Amino acid sequence: MRKIIYSMMVSLDGFVARANGDLDWVIVDEELHSFANEQQREIGTSLYGRGLYEVMRYWETADQNPESTPLELQFAVIWQATPKIVFSATLDQVSGNTRLVREDAVAEIRRLKQQPGKMMDVGGPTLAAALMQQNLIDEFGLYVHPVVLGSGIPFFPPLETPLNLQLVEKRPFQSGVFYLRYKTNQ
Repeated sequence: MRKIIYSMMVSLDGFVARANGDLDWVIVDEELHSFANEQQREIGTSLYGRGLYEVMRYWETADQNPESTPLELQFAVIWQATPKIVFSATLDQVSGNTRLVREDAVAEIRRLKQQPGKMMDVGGPTLAAALMQQNLIDEFGLYVHPVVLGSGIPFFPPLETPLNLQLVEKRPFQSGVFYLRYKTNQ
């Protein structure tokens, strides 16, 4: 059975973006970018909701940007090679190595989880919330940034029952960002 990890940049007070979706507070220096690239190499399939896919699709052509750094070019190649599935009823099309699914995301992801293969990552708090409610997420990766936003889009949705987690990895970065990876105790 494939594992699913939900991993995002998050503020110290638990938000993945400002209420308007702005990410101007995110710190991605060379050290963090290099680590994120290595994390992305371990992913067999990326699962996106519409919102985060539209942000991430920048990487579809980032390798053609002459101002891209070597680490950005590396990430673009990794991202382009990773199969992606976007769950959306409003998108008309997707591009590159991406498949659009309009049907029940939870049912499709439950089916994918049963197949052999590398870990899948879920991107986007709305899609992740639906998967959390069904206990389909095996690990949580939080890139905790040293900023308090006060409000915004939360990493964790309101939950009816607590999630009991076990810390399996931690890593500090020079920038003050701290990576925490937890596995569920299911």
